[in-house]
Amino acid sequence: MSDSTTRTPPTHERVATARTATASTDDFGRQKTSVADLPPPDTFAVQVAHGVLEVLAGVREVDQLARWLSGDVYSAVVARANLTARARSARGLPALRTTHAIRNVHVSSPADHVVEATVTVTTRVRTRAVALRLEGLDGRWRVTSLGVL
Repeated sequence: MSDSTTRTPPTHERVATARTATASTDDFGRQKTSVADLPPPDTFAVQVAHGVLEVLAGVREVDQLARWLSGDVYSAVVARANLTARARSARGLPALRTTHAIRNVHVSSPADHVVEATVTVTTRVRTRAVALRLEGLDGRWRVTSLGVL
């Protein structure tokens, strides 16, 4: 009878092994990125707001925004763009490129890798607010929540 086959490793070796296993599985998931390591969130929020409003106006393809939107947000923008396209088609209106003037941008950071922003945008006809939740993931901003009012 050999002691080496039935011996369990000391507690500190088991803990170290568990930490190594956890660290290696975490490396493959989404990695949070600090706000300090990312471009200015207000500039990014304005660019995304412009892009989303152009998609809804029918002058930009939603695929151009896919890299910055989470899956849920992307699906919601696609659905809303389809509805606005049908509404334009039913009325016989063409897609028109309008000029968007930024009125206000408000940014707050509830956590280190999260920014919540509102962008107030005015066109010749109406004023809209775009609310965004940006998360720093994998070294870039990603829109995880979006509302166009």
